[in-house]
Amino acid sequence: MKSKLEDVAHLANVSKTTVSRVLNNRGYISEKTRVKVYQAMQELNYHPNILARQLYQQKTNIIGLLFPMVSNPFFGELIEELEKGLYRKGYKVIIGNSLNDPQKEKDYLNQLLTKQIDGLIVGTHNNGIKEYQYKNLPIVSIERTVSKEIPVIECDNYNGGILATNYLYEAGCRNIIHTTGRSNIDMPSNLRDKAYTDAMMSFGLTPCSYPIYFDMNNEEKKKHFKEMFIKYPNLDGIFAGNDVEAAIIMKVAQKLGKKIPEDIKIIGFDGTKLCRNLMPNLPTVVQPIELMASNAITILEKRLNGEEIDLKTTFPVKLYDGHTYK
Repeated sequence: MKSKLEDVAHLANVSKTTVSRVLNNRGYISEKTRVKVYQAMQELNYHPNILARQLYQQKTNIIGLLFPMVSNPFFGELIEELEKGLYRKGYKVIIGNSLNDPQKEKDYLNQLLTKQIDGLIVGTHNNGIKEYQYKNLPIVSIERTVSKEIPVIECDNYNGGILATNYLYEAGCRNIIHTTGRSNIDMPSNLRDKAYTDAMMSFGLTPCSYPIYFDMNNEEKKKHFKEMFIKYPNLDGIFAGNDVEAAIIMKVAQKLGKKIPEDIKIIGFDGTKLCRNLMPNLPTVVQPIELMASNAITILEKRLNGEEIDLKTTFPVKLYDGHTYK
């Protein structure tokens, strides 16, 4: 027969109210009483009704993680760090693979608004979703500007763009292209292209930003990269939008008979552990993924507790030249 709360109270020789206060961590409870209650629960194999407690507390202890695609190494490692950090703090997670689907994003926001989850950490790329405009929503964004009311965690994208462009210039490249995303979407990563443009102009060189959209599949990207090499035959340096694109560019270049790094030098962005292990010689700009994840959790908890928060937090990046950090 399943044990009840009154059974625990009887065995621990305390009131049902005291057992409830122990379970909900409410009010003062002596350590001696707390131990007695937990010992009684263990002896009776009593498991509290979590759903009832959540309804009583108006908390689910569930956080939604909504990102464009889990298969991307940057988002995959970011989600892994977020899940580990949230678990240590007693939260469970729901992971949403949005695939840039605005309806899926709205569904998650509606779960938040109807109290099915406590908060959201997002990194999606959809614009114009009105639900984001509500004030004081327990949402934190990573590398995406959602609204003026929602805090953003980002890396120093501008300095990352400067580091990448300077690296190629110092390696002797003069015809440098930056493969970039959609300029009409307000994202912190747009600062990489601004930095690239500023650096090229400071060198007296002509900048050339080549649009490669994040939601293109790999075959589409291969096609566009092949066209890029044909259109710019003197190309000798590429600042890729991310490490995955850098790897695709390498394959396309090699199929066209170009040697790397002798003919063309390539640098990526993100610097995930996976990409550095698979392509240890690829120069890249490394984002501090663990630090960004832990800070996102801290800010979300402050938001949940109604505390003051910074609406923008920027973390430094490092240059990995294929051998060492600089």
